[in-house]
Amino acid sequence: MIDLDRMIPALERSGVRFLIVGGVAAVLHGSARLTQALDIVYDRDPENVRRLVRALAPHAPRLRGAPPGLPFRLDERTVLAGLNFTLTTALGDLDLLGEVAGGGAYADLLPRSDEVDLSGLRVRCVDLSTLIALKRAAGRPRDLDALAEVEALREEREGPPGPATR
Repeated sequence: MIDLDRMIPALERSGVRFLIVGGVAAVLHGSARLTQALDIVYDRDPENVRRLVRALAPHAPRLRGAPPGLPFRLDERTVLAGLNFTLTTALGDLDLLGEVAGGGAYADLLPRSDEVDLSGLRVRCVDLSTLIALKRAAGRPRDLDALAEVEALREEREGPPGPATR
């Protein structure tokens, strides 16, 4: 389970530009589902990647599910050469996403995000309609299972969806 009370401040203190997506975003919008990982879309600007790597270094990031002993080093070069990384850290599981299906990169998602309070910090999280679109585009069974709940949350806030939003 991710320690949000320590991970989010570590990212914020380092000035990392990121947006929360996935299960934690759903929880921030009112979902009752538990989530194990923090999923973030990070700005791939080299300076931001430098801050991201620096923020994560003290928390022993390693590839989640990789065989023990597999060489891996989370550094600027690795992040810039890759795109998406599923990591385990001393603070829990973290998915670093350079872009997401149905949403694109950080700059694409920023206008479709809201500032929310998380553990006393103001962080950016994709808005509810965007979260629904991302879950639908991901198409994984766990995302599709969560759709009914997040769509009900949207309907509760905004009223029944029109034909174009279904």
